[in-house]
Amino acid sequence: MISLRSALSVLLLTLMCGTVYSQNTQNEQQKAPSAGQILSSHYARTYQMALRYNDYGMAKNALYNLYVENPQNDSILYSLSALYLQSGQYASAAISAQDVIQMRPEHIGAVEIMAVSYENLGLKDKALDNYESLYLKTDDYQTLYKIAFLQYELERYNESKINADILMTKKGAEDLKVVFDAGNNEQKEYSIKVALLNLKGLIAKAQGDKAAAKKHFEEALKIAPDFTLAKENLQNIDK
Repeated sequence: MISLRSALSVLLLTLMCGTVYSQNTQNEQQKAPSAGQILSSHYARTYQMALRYNDYGMAKNALYNLYVENPQNDSILYSLSALYLQSGQYASAAISAQDVIQMRPEHIGAVEIMAVSYENLGLKDKALDNYESLYLKTDDYQTLYKIAFLQYELERYNESKINADILMTKKGAEDLKVVFDAGNNEQKEYSIKVALLNLKGLIAKAQGDKAAAKKHFEEALKIAPDFTLAKENLQNIDK
């Protein structure tokens, strides 16, 4: 995905602190730091150390305190939302991301966190809405693939097929990649065409066209003979 990859490692502390202390710096250069600034500096250092030691619970506590001192700072709230997502606290991630969007309606990272969170919560309609909003903002091919697959799961087969075809004919589609679980806790990268052919096979099967489904699965396996999902779907085509 786009911004979420960087969000999962949380915003750089320097960016966050830069926002925290950006207000009135010129007027305060000759003044002693305020109590709020001292607390913010302490919580920022605590946050940095907690991340270094992978102590996400402490990192979240530091962000809570930092946000209390700087409630206007959406970057801190976004960092907290990303930590919730990374920790698998999807409801909290979605709620905090929504608060970020209320502060900054065009915040792409927060929209993505909401989409991923709702998907993991099983709220596929809400996830789809947010992925569609994200795609309009980014034109990201992986987001469109996610939209197509969610549409399939929601039995919106025609829409799913249209989006799959759009991706199949997208300029440079041969070079687009997606990652799937290859077993044994390993992941492998495949051409997106393999995934899309598999998806079109699933759609055809769901619509009762087993011949078309078989053709799509076989086409996927011609490109990637080790693509497990297409193998299993081809074996189970009569079930």
